Amino acid sequence: MKAVQFSEYGGLEVLKVAEIDEPHAGPGQVRIAVRTAGVNPADWKRRDGYFRDFMPLEFPFTFGFEASGVVDEVGEGVSGVSVGDAVFGLGTGTMAEYAVLTSWARKPETMPFEVAGGLPVVVETATRCLDQLGTKAGETLLVSGAAGGVGSTAIQLARHRGMTVIGTASERKHDYLRGLGAIPTTYGPGLAERVEALAPQGIDAALDIVGSGILPELIGIVGDPSRVLSIADFSAPDHGAQFSTKPQDDPEQALAEAARLYSEGTLRLRVERRFPLTQVGEAQALSAEGHVTGKLVIDVA
Repeated sequence: MKAVQFSEYGGLEVLKVAEIDEPHAGPGQVRIAVRTAGVNPADWKRRDGYFRDFMPLEFPFTFGFEASGVVDEVGEGVSGVSVGDAVFGLGTGTMAEYAVLTSWARKPETMPFEVAGGLPVVVETATRCLDQLGTKAGETLLVSGAAGGVGSTAIQLARHRGMTVIGTASERKHDYLRGLGAIPTTYGPGLAERVEALAPQGIDAALDIVGSGILPELIGIVGDPSRVLSIADFSAPDHGAQFSTKPQDDPEQALAEAARLYSEGTLRLRVERRFPLTQVGEAQALSAEGHVTGKLVIDVA
């Protein structure tokens, strides 16, 4: 089968579409014929070697952590899903014609495959962050970098939980944030003053999506470093804030909840661009620019 791999750390030049052996579903797993796979910042960060000191890779490494597709193998001990079912979920090596998923949910009929392929990582991450922050109804959450996939999803899940959300993004994306239910503001100097004007009652918790060195300011706005969490700034613990990258042990509940909320019209995901498997490099370059609204996906089938 075809799969997107790299065999050494580096730039876009190390990417290749390779012919490799098909994987097969083991106990507790399913294999899918992949329709779409999501693009995430972790893809190009791994390729560039951001995580090499504490998360070294075994080469050759196949890209992809999430996908949508149709089940064609069911592993031992798996129930509730059959060959031919359309699903979306988390796994490894998903930018390939076939992929093994370790966590999944049924894809609602109304959910396009391109949306389903981009949802798992942002849903798992946003759910994990909100839970880790201990957010609850009636609180006000500040999301720094709110227009990307994780930020967009965090806004919608927080609003569903009964929270008020203020999100930072460039001014041209403010209507998009309003459409998700957030109160928009710009990032940059003067953030604390702008947030205070929008939420004079104060901010209860803050989520840093992009890791732009804003943690000290977020802590000052919230007043309690333990209620500030970053998924991108490794220095968070040095400031007394939380850092989270390890996925949940049991993300199936979050995926099933996402399927339900999508069916009810409560959760949406904007797919900004779709790329063929041969253009993963272009997709990673666009992701690395840091201006994606929603999600980028790879069309495999």
